[in-house]
Amino acid sequence: MNYKRKTGKPAASFCYTFRPMKTLPSSASRASAEHDALAMAREVLEIEAKAITDLIGRLDQHFVRAVELIMNCRGRVVVSGIGKSGHIARKIASTMASTGTPAFFVHPAEASHGDLGMVTREDIFIALSNSGESAELLAIVPLLKRQGARLIVLTGNPQSTLAREADVHLYAGAEKEACPLNLAPTASTTAALALGDALALALMHAKGFTRDEFAAAHPGGALGRKLLTHVRDVMRTGENAPRIGHTATFMEGVLEMSRGRMGMTAVLDDGGRVIGIFTDGDLRRSLQKGVDMRATGITEVMTGGPRTIGPDKLAAEAVEIMERFKVNQLLVVDQEQRLVGALNMHDLFRGKVI
Repeated sequence: MNYKRKTGKPAASFCYTFRPMKTLPSSASRASAEHDALAMAREVLEIEAKAITDLIGRLDQHFVRAVELIMNCRGRVVVSGIGKSGHIARKIASTMASTGTPAFFVHPAEASHGDLGMVTREDIFIALSNSGESAELLAIVPLLKRQGARLIVLTGNPQSTLAREADVHLYAGAEKEACPLNLAPTASTTAALALGDALALALMHAKGFTRDEFAAAHPGGALGRKLLTHVRDVMRTGENAPRIGHTATFMEGVLEMSRGRMGMTAVLDDGGRVIGIFTDGDLRRSLQKGVDMRATGITEVMTGGPRTIGPDKLAAEAVEIMERFKVNQLLVVDQEQRLVGALNMHDLFRGKVI
């Protein structure tokens, strides 16, 4: 039948074009592709690893001079670079800032349009450029010199313009890039990043930067919580820390352990000092032996010399003790071994220390 549209024209005939399906790659070709990908990846890692290890033999008094300059700096460290070197410069500034060396990143193009006002004569300016000829950096070097800021340069070309203008030049290049075309910055940026880390951490060591100072610079993350949280912040105190006297019975120990809901109770002498701990493990072992719960004293079934920790210790240290000795609870004591609190793994989970 010949169907017509409302226009009165015959409906267009339908034509289906059948295209053959693409041939699926054979198992042999897939294996070859996988081999090529792995070979390429391994070559990249080998080239980049060599770029870093080659730097070790090149470290000399120039590196020491760079550390001395920054150590004697009364201002801040300003790090700059453009393109891939700019990304590395940002990372170096961030690492320095978090390890005790006040630092920040300035984009060289923005520096030419006002941001150079962030730099003072008391500052150290670190410039990154693999070629050492980045026009954006070269444009601001005379202004930095006039201002009196000292200049440290990381390049892959010791004969470059930037290297010649530097107070200290650090070689941060690579024999070749990991890129198959030897074009994309890969090995050179890896080398620059590693050298920047070496500089930042050498400064950290020279300044005697402490764990507490590191934690103060990282308050927001999990690392900061581990380094800033102390036992006193997560421990249970008062009636929430189960305890009984050394004259108590086995049954009284069970009742106190049940009330405290920590799977244990501390056992104290008349002066409030810890002499033992009675845990659910002690309870099970006693029941297996058929111990008379009413006639037996708590000191006969408790564990003497329990693991303890001070309230001013880091909570991370409590985790380490629990994991090393395979215990789930710790008693918190003062210098005279008097009980001040208790904690278990659940308390550390709630405090987000684990």
